[in-house]
Amino acid sequence: MAEDAPPSPGGAITPLQQMLASGTGALLTSLFVTPLDVVKIRLQAQRTPFSKGKCFLYCNGLMDHLYVCQNGNGCTAWYKAPTRFTGTLDAFVKITRYEGVRSLWSGLPPTLVMAVPATVIYFTAYDQLRDYLHARAGSRGHHVPLVAGALARLGAVTVISPLELIRTKMQSRQLSYRELGACIRSAVAQDGWLSLWRGWGPTVLRDVPFSALYWFCYELARERLCRRARLDEATFAISFASGAVSGTVAAVLTLPFDVVKTRRQIELGDGETLRVPASKSSSTWLLMQRIRAESGTRGLFAGFLPRVIKVAPACAIMISTYEFGKTFFQKLNQERQRSGL
Repeated sequence: MAEDAPPSPGGAITPLQQMLASGTGALLTSLFVTPLDVVKIRLQAQRTPFSKGKCFLYCNGLMDHLYVCQNGNGCTAWYKAPTRFTGTLDAFVKITRYEGVRSLWSGLPPTLVMAVPATVIYFTAYDQLRDYLHARAGSRGHHVPLVAGALARLGAVTVISPLELIRTKMQSRQLSYRELGACIRSAVAQDGWLSLWRGWGPTVLRDVPFSALYWFCYELARERLCRRARLDEATFAISFASGAVSGTVAAVLTLPFDVVKTRRQIELGDGETLRVPASKSSSTWLLMQRIRAESGTRGLFAGFLPRVIKVAPACAIMISTYEFGKTFFQKLNQERQRSGL
């Protein structure tokens, strides 16, 4: 059983405790970051109303999710509420005043069903892989965070990708679970099992390099800040600052892949909801060339500021909460060990 598993040699906590720490961090991150994206979507819907069946991206600070507008101009969902805003701050104030504070977290519960497990898999796998690789490579393993981060994210994306596609099908076609089963069997019979992983490629091309860069920068920044502060263990503030800096660096360097992934995800959603046939030639690299031809190199870095504003605090909150949780369980295990002697 997981509860009886021996503590990991690197962190002195069990995998179950790592899961609890990462799950808590995931929930807190989504609670802090979701209002920013809800306001962004409401402003976007005010400028360009969503038509029936049109997809848009919703980010809870952990993952991007496809949402589908169900009823066109008559839609009464949270993203079609009639309140008018003059800007971001005005939107925060009016949503809170006229619709209630809870409206800032509209649409969050359905996305957490996948985002929290994906984050738990990702962070727990990273710690386990890092400890294993460090044990094999020793102190010379400066590449370990790169490899462990890439492999952990690859595993999490591969597990979650079919579930996100299934969620989009259910939302867009209003399917029951029985109808969903028939729909999946039909898709598998027609296009094979790999059809459940459509959209996996662009997601991997963005998320795997992001994770590799993020963990490499995070471990490096944390080590240097600890050394400068003459500390053996990172404090909450050091983890927070290291997470924000490493998240910013990784977000900027992988921005072109994020632009492509966003476009591909919207295309995939439109294909499911509006029955728009997928473009045969829209490979990631061809799509990057097309964006560059249409908008120049700047087009590949579109949305630079919004992405950094969203990613930096999300990374900072997630990693600092996760490290705090691990420290808590570490001290708890040490106290239990002492009392057992």
